[in-house]
Amino acid sequence: MPRRKAVIMNTATIVPAAELVIGSGRTRRFIGAEHGAGVSYFFVDNEPGQGPDIHRHPYPETWVLLEGEARITIDDVVLHAVAGDTATAPAGAWHGFKNCGTGGLRILCIHASDRIIQEWQDAPGVLDIPTSH
Repeated sequence: MPRRKAVIMNTATIVPAAELVIGSGRTRRFIGAEHGAGVSYFFVDNEPGQGPDIHRHPYPETWVLLEGEARITIDDVVLHAVAGDTATAPAGAWHGFKNCGTGGLRILCIHASDRIIQEWQDAPGVLDIPTSH
């Protein structure tokens, strides 16, 4: 199947999943500013035990669990979420999640920003503003 490119018609846009893949993994990253959108997201497909370490953003982040189970930490609160659940971390809250199930975890991580800005807890003061490849 030939590789598709983003199609832009007036203000309507389709971005093929293959253009959003990060490295050789299964995670996809959408930077809203690059596509005229006011939100950004990660589409994460993790194996058991995988997930991002503790970090924070200057805006809220919302997760929609599409498949599997996740242990979500928001500051000092630990939540157990399953497919169909939605959770939100407020702006500035330290948070992260791990696949705590026995199967795959598919989760949409919605950033209320047209850019993804992250500060990692284990590297205070370091901001990571990723851009697409």
